Amino acid sequence: MISQDLLDILVCPACKTEVKLVRDTWLVCQNDECRRKYPIREDIPIMLVEEGDKYVDVAVEDLGTP
Repeated sequence: MISQDLLDILVCPACKTEVKLVRDTWLVCQNDECRRKYPIREDIPIMLVEEGDKYVDVAVEDLGTP
């Protein structure tokens, strides 16, 4: 589980916009133009632009378990 303190400071590395925790397993950029989603694996956010790029075209509802 990611602490609220960490969530409060995390931003999308590509556009520097705030991210939102979704289903305790994804961090979703809140910038409608960016649309990157970053998986959380073993309680570690994978905040690499290349990782977020993989899920740009995946709808939030369709995100599975990372």
